[in-house]
Amino acid sequence: MKCLAPMMVLIVVLFTSCSSSDDGNSDDNQFQVPSTYQFSRNGSSTVSYSQQANGIAMADEFISALSDNGSTEAELNGMFTNTGNYFSTTTLNQSPFKLRSNIAASFDYYANNQTVANTIKADFDAWISGQANEVYPNWNSAASVGVAGMLVEADGITTRRVNAKGMQYNQALGKMLLGGLMVDQMLNNYLSISVLDASTNRIDNDNEVLVSGSNYTAMEHSWDAAFGLAFGSDNAQNPQLNQDLFMNKYISRVDVDPDFNGIADDIYDAFKLGRAAIVAKDYELRDQQIDILREKFSEIMGVRCIYYLRQSRSNLDSDKANAFHDLSEGYGFIYALQFTRKPGSSAPYFTKSEVDVYLAQLLEGNGFWDVSEDTLNQIAFAIAARFNFTVEQAEN
Repeated sequence: MKCLAPMMVLIVVLFTSCSSSDDGNSDDNQFQVPSTYQFSRNGSSTVSYSQQANGIAMADEFISALSDNGSTEAELNGMFTNTGNYFSTTTLNQSPFKLRSNIAASFDYYANNQTVANTIKADFDAWISGQANEVYPNWNSAASVGVAGMLVEADGITTRRVNAKGMQYNQALGKMLLGGLMVDQMLNNYLSISVLDASTNRIDNDNEVLVSGSNYTAMEHSWDAAFGLAFGSDNAQNPQLNQDLFMNKYISRVDVDPDFNGIADDIYDAFKLGRAAIVAKDYELRDQQIDILREKFSEIMGVRCIYYLRQSRSNLDSDKANAFHDLSEGYGFIYALQFTRKPGSSAPYFTKSEVDVYLAQLLEGNGFWDVSEDTLNQIAFAIAARFNFTVEQAEN
């Protein structure tokens, strides 16, 4: 596992004005960026993202429960809405964080688009029901075209449980959750300028007016919440990658690809510099880091879409269990594209309508059972065309 804590402190010098005062002094602004995501006030940490860490833990348990045919639909829905005390700890059961409530719930994308938000939430509800009512009853039956059940990979060991169209609901739901909750909340809510600067937040941050009962300003806390959804499963001061099933895992997956090596450090450094800029009250620098984070997290979604689509091709005929597993993950990542965010823009890299077209192509007719390589290639190249990388770079 990779450690993201660089062994240095960056000193940022900003020239905020070209003019000089009468005594010859310029308006230079200099401040330190810590080597790790560590910020304090009066000797105590100002960093807090416990609810986001709870959300990641809930999502981990929820996805694990989906893979257990001993789970009931009521239990799955209870975990999804955090009702009924179905999580493993009192901390999670008593947490105000709810997975369903945080899906498609960003200010920028859904505050004035509740109809679409409800449609997205309904997708999750339907797929949870599908796992409980289609896949669980056929857990030990062989799957075939139009029939849910199990498929065994060519190794003779690994078993995949799929619906009638070859979809692994649990795999697709995990990636849909990554997009609909983690990506949307990070890029379009916690890092939203409308949220960071809401009401008197900027004035309060300028004057270090703290949230009641806390040691942080509202702006600091919103930034930390975004950080927490990426690195909240581990120690922020010395974070390791691959510590959960969601954003942290896929930062790691993309970072180990030589074509994208360094993206993990780019993300961690942008979080640090943006947070330091908030402390220094430099909002232009903060906003520059927002654009970096939106680009990098969106890029991860695009890379993994293409990776899974291309990986599945060689196994479509010889190892359907393996191919369907990759396609299920790819489906979920394509779903996540609607939550991405172009830097310097209010729009995603792909609209919901565009995403819906790709998803329909994958599930047309008998779904994965008869999807063609041509269809997979067309979607992969269309996705790559929106980003600054090629299919060849993303596919390995």
